[in-house]
Amino acid sequence: MKLKINLYIAVAFLGLSLSSCSDNFVQEDPAFVIDSESFFNSESDFQEALIGSYDLLQATYVNVMIGEIASDNTLAGGESAVDVPGFQEVDDMTHTPVNQQLRDLWNWMYAGINRTNFIMEFKDKVDFPNKNQILAQNRFLRAYYYFELVKFFGDVPLSEDKRIQFGQETSIDRAPVSEVYNLIERDLRFAADNLPYTQAQKGRITKGAALALLGKVLLFQNKFGEASTVLEEVINDGPYDLVTDYNSIFESVGENNIESVFEIQYSDLEGAGFGCLQCSEGNVAVGFNGIRNYSGPLFDSGFSFNVPTQEAFDAYDPADIRRDVAILDINTWADQTGATFVEGFEHTGFYNRKYIARQGDLNTGDANLTNPNNYRSIRFADVLLMAAEAFSRSGSGDVKARLYLNRVRQRAGLSDISLSGSSLTQAIWDERRLELMGEGQRFFDLVRTGEAASKIPGFVAGKHELFPIPSIEIELAGNRWTQNPGY
Repeated sequence: MKLKINLYIAVAFLGLSLSSCSDNFVQEDPAFVIDSESFFNSESDFQEALIGSYDLLQATYVNVMIGEIASDNTLAGGESAVDVPGFQEVDDMTHTPVNQQLRDLWNWMYAGINRTNFIMEFKDKVDFPNKNQILAQNRFLRAYYYFELVKFFGDVPLSEDKRIQFGQETSIDRAPVSEVYNLIERDLRFAADNLPYTQAQKGRITKGAALALLGKVLLFQNKFGEASTVLEEVINDGPYDLVTDYNSIFESVGENNIESVFEIQYSDLEGAGFGCLQCSEGNVAVGFNGIRNYSGPLFDSGFSFNVPTQEAFDAYDPADIRRDVAILDINTWADQTGATFVEGFEHTGFYNRKYIARQGDLNTGDANLTNPNNYRSIRFADVLLMAAEAFSRSGSGDVKARLYLNRVRQRAGLSDISLSGSSLTQAIWDERRLELMGEGQRFFDLVRTGEAASKIPGFVAGKHELFPIPSIEIELAGNRWTQNPGY
């Protein structure tokens, strides 16, 4: 979704400039001009601005890639050791406060927050029947962007119901994680109370999406009892189920299916360029993950980043139907089909099959930047495994934990697990890796469960749980913020 004309000014945070996004700004000699203070006068104005709030979801492709590259699932890959240095440094756990990809993430999430807060700033200006639904979607989006920031950076500057304007950065401090989570929880509860389980337009936020994200936020805070209650509401009351054909989930025919709780929509109808990656309507990660110089059936070429490791491939039982959907063994595929390719840097022989380019797309503009593959941000399988973990870790719910865990395993063609206690919890964590391989969640699961230091090469406990605040942002704030420990 993209707001085609800039009838409002969504001022980005600190050093961010979206000026390179040509479709975010009015053309020269506009027929009319409306400033930001006088924009909201009707329901259609709020709907127009809400599209702008949705827009930055498409920029979260970088969050997903880092969530894999920083983990034990994948290596950075690419063309060489200096191809996108920010990814290479994260892979090696040598990243510093000067990292372009981390700064992009910071900037793009705050751009999204400022757009949501623009709506909240003027929420009382005019009334209309559906306003709470618009505000509910908007507040979910604000929660989503803040959750991404707090996962990556911990304490972050917090603004509620007002934009952060240029010039204010020197008077705003980083808010404690607890305060950020408090706002996130309030936003998601409001969204859940004011949204239906189904929406007419694909990609619109629903009650189920709000509850599922709330359950995840509670799980990240070790609020296991609350999380189990919220997640079970999604399981029992929502319209969701596991897709029978696992092979179809990450294909175009599987988009927005019965397993999709929240899905970020991408399109190949509009071209993009490297000058403004956040402007792309396509899923940029798909091109980056793709097979280098590929020629053959089904797939298209890409830049060979984010390549799964041999250990990740071997983590699957050979009987697990998910393995060959999650990870493409390119050598076996080439032997079977006659396909050819070029080995990239850190070539492992594997690719993230869930999110590599498929043939048949429009290839508008730069094909590697405009792939239409939707990102399955929250799947029902994830909800089941989160609920299983919440019940298991609450200390009194092994029966339900096994029920939800085994539901996922049965779909994968695996036998039921009868474990209990800490062994059951570990089995659930292991299952999350297998089910969600390539979906950007592994690093944060390892951090929140305390397993990162033993699983990720180069990970330093007490430092790498968080990423560094971009140094330029600290400088722009007048050096009033302390850096995260170890950086």
